[in-house]
Amino acid sequence: MLKEILSISGKPGLQKLISNSSNAIIVESLIDGKRFPAYSNAKIIALEDISIYTEGEDLPLKEVFRRIHTKEGGKACLSHKDATEKIISYFSEIVPEYDQDRVYVSDMKKIIQWYNLLSDKGLLHFEEEDK
Repeated sequence: MLKEILSISGKPGLQKLISNSSNAIIVESLIDGKRFPAYSNAKIIALEDISIYTEGEDLPLKEVFRRIHTKEGGKACLSHKDATEKIISYFSEIVPEYDQDRVYVSDMKKIIQWYNLLSDKGLLHFEEEDK
């Protein structure tokens, strides 16, 4: 699910991997649907490879999304533009074991923004994986 969804530094939102070429990958923005090449000098990371610092083992981003999905019944959650206190409170409900020294509010906002974007585009499919 998250293997083909990418975060590219300097580009807003998330991109979906479309294809590989010899010196770049072709991606499509989930925000506006525009396709463009992403070159190897850009910092590109698949969402599947991202995890959250916790007091114990790191928690994969996929599991954070699953927790939000369960809490919200598959619907969108609060906005990443909400008040800082509200975001911290919400994130503490979702991931109570997060490492407060290493997970910043900017990280929480990005996760919430990504979740809402993926949810809006219908790209979160936890039911299929659970079977």
